[in-house]
Amino acid sequence: MREITIEERIKAELASYNGLMGIYVNDFNGNTVEINIDEKYETASCVKTFILGTLFDEVEKGNKSLSDMLTYSKENEIDGSGVLRSLDYGVTLTAKNVATLMIIVSDNIATNMMIDYLGLDTINAFMKNQGFKDTVLHNKIDFNKYNQLGTTSPRDYGKIFEMICKEELISPEASRQMLEIFKKQHYNSTITKNFPQYFLDSEDTGEDELIFVASKSGSMNACRNDGGIVSTPYGKYVIVLFNKNFTDPIYYPDHPATVFSSKVSRLIFDQYLALKGRIK
Repeated sequence: MREITIEERIKAELASYNGLMGIYVNDFNGNTVEINIDEKYETASCVKTFILGTLFDEVEKGNKSLSDMLTYSKENEIDGSGVLRSLDYGVTLTAKNVATLMIIVSDNIATNMMIDYLGLDTINAFMKNQGFKDTVLHNKIDFNKYNQLGTTSPRDYGKIFEMICKEELISPEASRQMLEIFKKQHYNSTITKNFPQYFLDSEDTGEDELIFVASKSGSMNACRNDGGIVSTPYGKYVIVLFNKNFTDPIYYPDHPATVFSSKVSRLIFDQYLALKGRIK
């Protein structure tokens, strides 16, 4: 009897999906899933992952410090996700705290502060130098001026999390610090949506934390994206799920892109556990 491949199982899950999903998975045991991974996608807030990498690169080079103080001013005010827009102008935070807000609550004001602090050209140079050939930050976040934020591919987004996982992005210490920030990320509506909550909830169950996810998602009218590292007792894997060309621009928890991405994520999760650290 012919074996049904993981790619065929994914294709079956997506048979009635009306968008274009890019999927990249790496189990670090020589097995990958690669579907539409060189397609260009709007980054939305996923570009904040690359901005965080730039910060740690500039710190490593001695050009910046995580303890530098940054001030929230009116010029960086913007709607959307985050908490700084609820605070008064003049709030001052360390560069590390601004970057942490940029990731864990996807703070748009913190992102604009970080872009000003690092410089657009520096961020794009970092991505080019690290080999993220499909990734560009086009501008600061301004919904009145611009209809896009960045461009990337599932291949590039998978690569940055692979480098963090292997402690090869900037330095081992920088990679470890970035991993800890991504583990605190609040928006886990896609990768873990269909995971058994028991594995993720050590506080309520009293058991050891068996599973953690270090990730960063992003959504705009044109895209619904998520990607990061899933850690299990059998090891870690990287998963990226990018979506475009769907017909429904409205934001809600059961958006088709989220529903179908979550199905694929659970399929990969179950396969990885069943094969004890492999997806094939």
